[in-house]
Amino acid sequence: MSSYHQKEPSLDISVVVPVYNERDNVGPLADDIVREVGKLNRPFEVILVNDGSKDGSTSALDGVASSHPQVKVIHFAENRGQTIAIAAGMYYSVGRVIVLMDGDRQNDPSDIGLLVARLEEGFECVSGWRKNRQDAGIRKLPSRVANWLVNRITGVPVHDLGCTLKAYTRNALDPTELFGEMHRFLAVMVQERGGRIDELVVKHHPRTAGDSKYGMGRIPRVVADMLLMRTLYKYRTRPSHMAAQIAQWLFVFALVFAFMCFVSAVRSGMLGFFVVWFLAAIILTVGSVVVLTTGLVCELVIRNRYALSGRHPWIIERMTGD
Repeated sequence: MSSYHQKEPSLDISVVVPVYNERDNVGPLADDIVREVGKLNRPFEVILVNDGSKDGSTSALDGVASSHPQVKVIHFAENRGQTIAIAAGMYYSVGRVIVLMDGDRQNDPSDIGLLVARLEEGFECVSGWRKNRQDAGIRKLPSRVANWLVNRITGVPVHDLGCTLKAYTRNALDPTELFGEMHRFLAVMVQERGGRIDELVVKHHPRTAGDSKYGMGRIPRVVADMLLMRTLYKYRTRPSHMAAQIAQWLFVFALVFAFMCFVSAVRSGMLGFFVVWFLAAIILTVGSVVVLTTGLVCELVIRNRYALSGRHPWIIERMTGD
């Protein structure tokens, strides 16, 4: 059993917020969270995880911790990414319910009480849905593509998997299992562990300070993590079967490609080029399978290394407000 699950919760609610270069947002955000969660009249904490910020967020976060006794700050020694920041915040939390939200002030803390109330109706995860999302089209596109892909593959009944604002029961997830860009697949992980999931429309505000960290470049990473999720939950005891299926389809496509080249070569009287294209198709197919399976194996090896050693993929420089 993970040491995370061995800890007894001592508060009702933990709000975990990953922060990366949000100097102008962390102060107002912390004020809003403390005010809104305080209205629930339940013991709570706010954990802000500084993911190696370089814009002055560090001093701003220390100021927030000194102003609010409910706020704790975890400072990473270097940037490790949103998923690892979330994992660390969850790991050091002591709440029976854990609420995650972004540090850019686009999520609204007034929705926390609604998410918690719905969660306590018998769910393990309640996911926020930014139905009226206040982002530019270029940022919405990769999110829509990712949601479509994940929904098609997993069947998780959630419209907006990319929305960080979600509430979880403490045992719904094990943060020591979070790596890569897994934060967008947390609802999938809850479902795979047998948890019940619900969805709630939440408010979403335009960004008023700081810069977005999202873009089209994240799509390949989403696809890679999606394949990893498939491996972990469907093929965890037989990963070679997944590789065989991928290799099978790649080989079929290679044969189709080679046949088309052959037909074209016969019609044009250039059979010599057919041999070249056929060999290229075979080489590319074999190379694709090798690269894919190597990446998945490396990921699994790294995960097992951390699991067996009891170490974590984050390096904490210091904590404040604890």
